Amino acid sequence: MKKNCVKIGTRGSQLALFQAELTKAKLLEKFPEIEVEIVIIKTKGDKILDVALSKIGDKGLFTKEIENALLAGEVDIAVHSLKDLPTTLPEGLKLGAVLERAEFRDALVSKDGRKLHELTENDVIATSSLRRKASLLRYNKNFQIVDIRGNVNTRLRKMEEGFCDAMIMAAAGLQRLELDNYITEIISPKTIVPAASQGIIAIESRIGDATTEKLLDAINHAPSWIAGEAERGFLRAIEGGCQVPVGCFSKLNGEEITLTGFVASTDGSVYLLETETGSVDQPKATGEKLAQKLIERGAAKIMEEVRNQ
Repeated sequence: MKKNCVKIGTRGSQLALFQAELTKAKLLEKFPEIEVEIVIIKTKGDKILDVALSKIGDKGLFTKEIENALLAGEVDIAVHSLKDLPTTLPEGLKLGAVLERAEFRDALVSKDGRKLHELTENDVIATSSLRRKASLLRYNKNFQIVDIRGNVNTRLRKMEEGFCDAMIMAAAGLQRLELDNYITEIISPKTIVPAASQGIIAIESRIGDATTEKLLDAINHAPSWIAGEAERGFLRAIEGGCQVPVGCFSKLNGEEITLTGFVASTDGSVYLLETETGSVDQPKATGEKLAQKLIERGAAKIMEEVRNQ
């Protein structure tokens, strides 16, 4: 890092740039004397837009190229959606900080303002997520579900052009881009369990970079960090990613954290849900215990079958 200059590596989508700009603002708020520069890096996930996420392979799909730049010293920190960051990071890198979590739930966006319970088997619902697909089919096995890729604005345009009647998207992304008016309904996590760490902005850094570490410590949001650690602990132990219908969410209550997670078959016909409560001092362990509960109920077999499809 050049003296008093922090380079942020990020994807170039509108949402990714919002996240980078927010990180920049947080750093400048705490350290007005420094300079912060945003460097746009294109990732594999940005280049392949005509294939479903579940078919590409999810390890570092939206992060690898940015992490390579971080390791090479071309940038000082990398900003991601935490849900896109693999639970095992490349050697030499670590999760340096997270910003305060936004809305963690999914949102329904429908062309004519109808809510989920008003949609029928004649409606086409778009999503790029096996997690959402399985949950939707569990809700109504007759729903017509299609894959959709592209950034938030691209998806909204596709819907308006007739590609689908409704979409499921992360509510946080729409809210951050001030597109709240498109949200028809915030969906209860009892209906669609969110992706692990959804709504959390992650800042990745190099191990041993003490100067950067000091900056990130000052902007880290502790409750969101605890939630992220618990949810990533669950995801790592269950060995889930965007190739498997799996998700979880957490709730902090004083010194306790309660974590709810699920694993399902792609058609939602097999659906396992469990909850685990533990100490905020051991969030990863709570996530691992939750994963073990699901594994004991047959989660590993379900995921193996999904991966072999």
